[in-house]
Amino acid sequence: METTELKKIALNDVHESLGAKMVPFAGYNMPVRYTSDLEEHLKVRESVGVFDVSHMGEFFLRGPKALDLIQRVTSNDASKLFDGKAQYSCLPNEDGGIVDDLLVYRISEEEYMLVVNASNIEKDWNWISERNTEGVEMVNLSDEYSLFAVQGPKAHEAMQSLTEVNLKEMVYYTFEIAKFAGQDDVIISATGYTGAGGFELYVKNEAAVEVFNSILEAGKDWGIQPIGLGARDTLRLEKGFCLYGNDIDDTTSPLEAGLGWVTKFTKEFTNSENLKKQKEEGVKRRLVGFVLEEKGIPRHGYDIVDAEGQIIGKVTSGSLSPCMNSIGIGLGYVTKENSKAESEIFIQVRKKQLKAKVVKLPIYNG
Repeated sequence: METTELKKIALNDVHESLGAKMVPFAGYNMPVRYTSDLEEHLKVRESVGVFDVSHMGEFFLRGPKALDLIQRVTSNDASKLFDGKAQYSCLPNEDGGIVDDLLVYRISEEEYMLVVNASNIEKDWNWISERNTEGVEMVNLSDEYSLFAVQGPKAHEAMQSLTEVNLKEMVYYTFEIAKFAGQDDVIISATGYTGAGGFELYVKNEAAVEVFNSILEAGKDWGIQPIGLGARDTLRLEKGFCLYGNDIDDTTSPLEAGLGWVTKFTKEFTNSENLKKQKEEGVKRRLVGFVLEEKGIPRHGYDIVDAEGQIIGKVTSGSLSPCMNSIGIGLGYVTKENSKAESEIFIQVRKKQLKAKVVKLPIYNG
């Protein structure tokens, strides 16, 4: 039987020495937790923590036709970007689904960085390459960059000593390329996947250990801790952020997934005509957030039913919410008529049907 060897991020040995539990994730050996998911989750919500998410992919697109290519393959309007501005977007496929969700960074008029999910690096690269008919220079530097997400309400204070960039003044979804922790050309991005505020730092692998140690040292007075993927998942779920492979995939439309805000029909892009038609006609199902009103844990793949026990949808992500007294929360697709906030739904957990209610996103507002 063939086994694919797990890729190792630059700080693999550092995480092991810090006592991280390492697990296979998206083809990489990744730290899932250091202490407990609950402790790490609350650390980020209340103060500051640092994630190593170096498994993410980075593509650089360069040349006079770079924007044109991005406009054709992504759903959001990248012409609105300016130097130092980032944008959340998705790559629609030709069947109404999503190849991946991604971030688009405008470095200059003729240079962009695309940040894609680790599990989709090869798939996205091939998808974009096949549509690169105008000779845009494409470089995949995924294996050369480390990515650290310093997240939490104290992130800007804790990291300010490491850079001359005024972190507190950085606007959400903007970035600067500057010196950080003594290293030149670090991409300091006011983005993140936790809803707790903070920064993402793109660093060349050769400087990764030094930068990571500097982050831990600088954040000491704020009690900074390394945080694993377990807490990253519960943090993003409380805020209703989609996870590719769970809440969105090749079969889910961006409109069904609540991503109409990054689906702009001011331009033509892959499958835009059909998606526009879907918008006009209305979707038949919607991704919603929900909160359990009984004890239990909703899990990916569980059926969602109505009061009569008829299946009306499926749970795509679920967990206990650390910030909401450990009640069960989740995301799932339900029929349009059951998607309004306050609608009563039931989660089929083995032989029990647990009462839940649909809530507006974010699920947790703190």
